[in-house]
Amino acid sequence: MCLSKRDTIKLSMKIACFHFHDDLNDFLPAERKDIWFSYRFQGPQSVKHLIESLGVPHIEVGLILVDGTPNGFDYLVKDGDDIEVFPLFSSAVNNSHLSQPFPPGERRFILDNHLGRLAYYLRMLGFDCLYQNNYQDEDLAAIASRGERILLTRDRRLLMRNAVKYGYCVRSKTPRLQLIEIIRRFNLTGAIVPFRRCMRCNGILQSVKKEDVLSQLQPLTKKYFDEFKICPECRQVYWKGSHYERMNQLINQILANS
Repeated sequence: MCLSKRDTIKLSMKIACFHFHDDLNDFLPAERKDIWFSYRFQGPQSVKHLIESLGVPHIEVGLILVDGTPNGFDYLVKDGDDIEVFPLFSSAVNNSHLSQPFPPGERRFILDNHLGRLAYYLRMLGFDCLYQNNYQDEDLAAIASRGERILLTRDRRLLMRNAVKYGYCVRSKTPRLQLIEIIRRFNLTGAIVPFRRCMRCNGILQSVKKEDVLSQLQPLTKKYFDEFKICPECRQVYWKGSHYERMNQLINQILANS
């Protein structure tokens, strides 16, 4: 009896069972959240490829157990394997079994084109954040890789690029909630040093004498303020005006919720 092409494909199919834990379920459809489910595949496939074909960026994965044994992304999945996948930031993850390293101690970021307000807020809190509204995906991946920066984006496909070493898919849509989310995810509370970076270009601010920036000040600013800082990169001048008080209120609200 001759087999049809469809029958031949069916015979060559393999099945693995997956269970994704914790916030990795954010990437899955409702019928696959927090349960074991079977997944058909054909040919030799790495566990990294299958995880990403299910919609989960590898960069969010911290631990992969195949039949209870830790394995790396290059493991070739076999027919009948039971695979558990845990996020990078999970109490179940032991450092000695990590599928990939934690981000470096100093949290440095690069943000995609749609997260400009989040970049502004993170700089306000003192964090090193690269952001330009004309970065292309390949630029983001390359810069993140070269500088060992954490790539923040809401585009999960961008995080699936092999060049991206550290990254996170931002879940929230509102900038202030995004900020709280990032502070919690990367445990940034103790590293906050407000108003040390330029919110326009990311430069480190320096104190400057009033007479050296008089030409850049409005009449009322000259009259009522005496302490100033300047960004040596873009020459933006900062002082503790009404905007400073509003930002302080925002910082206190953020810290209370983080």
